Amino acid sequence: MELRKVTLAAAVALGLSLTAAGCGSDGGGATSGASGDQKVTVGIKFDQPGIGLKTPDGTYTGLDVDVATYVAKELGYDPGNIEWKEAKSADRETLLQRGDVDFIAASYSMTPARAEKVDFAGPYLLAHQDVLIRADDDSIKKPEDLNNKKLCSVTGSTSAQNVKTKIAPNAQLQEYGGYSECLTGLENGAVDALTTDDVILAGYASQPEFKGKFKLGGFKMSNENYGIGVQKDSELKAKINAALEKMVADGAWEAAVKKNLGPSGYQNEPAPKIGVIVT
Repeated sequence: MELRKVTLAAAVALGLSLTAAGCGSDGGGATSGASGDQKVTVGIKFDQPGIGLKTPDGTYTGLDVDVATYVAKELGYDPGNIEWKEAKSADRETLLQRGDVDFIAASYSMTPARAEKVDFAGPYLLAHQDVLIRADDDSIKKPEDLNNKKLCSVTGSTSAQNVKTKIAPNAQLQEYGGYSECLTGLENGAVDALTTDDVILAGYASQPEFKGKFKLGGFKMSNENYGIGVQKDSELKAKINAALEKMVADGAWEAAVKKNLGPSGYQNEPAPKIGVIVT
């Protein structure tokens, strides 16, 4: 697949503090000169293993958590001063526009439609739509092999429909309520493949209970540029970009990717250049 790179608009000038509009009304918003008990409120996913997961003991794990924690530290906030807030896909722009969070790192693809409502720092990861299949299944070697296969995705997702419309018109779509149900169906043979972003699939496949059971197809059926969302015209954008560049340069980015997604055999793309969108 030939990749076309488009440079984003130049980042806004580096700010010395957050504007009042960027602070949550509940007092959890970031403020200048972070120290003491001041908090920064960060939106993440709570239900994506390897990406953003709230564990039963109330801790948070995943690549987005590690990236956000690094960024927050560069902004002057210790991990204990991060207030995590669930950012479901449908709520992300609203959370930012209302000032409920200071920034969002939640498998947040940078798209033109979203960029009309919020600004993005990054990208910090290039993901692709892919499929997860059983480790012993050698019948699906290319996207077209999904024809006549039972293809699972979650209700309301466009991923499976994209495959059926553009790649494998005879795929048999199976919509389940959540990815965990798709994984169960994949494990017991009720479905043949699960499709969504490869990093999300890798996160699920990396869980101890699924170790060795699944593999990624490696098909790269789309390009998804993950960015960190902030309010429109926020001074945070440039500061977060600088933090992301530092995270890549000092090796912390690569370490976080391998720690969270490596157990699935996920082969990550090199760290993307800030401001460069792959379409």
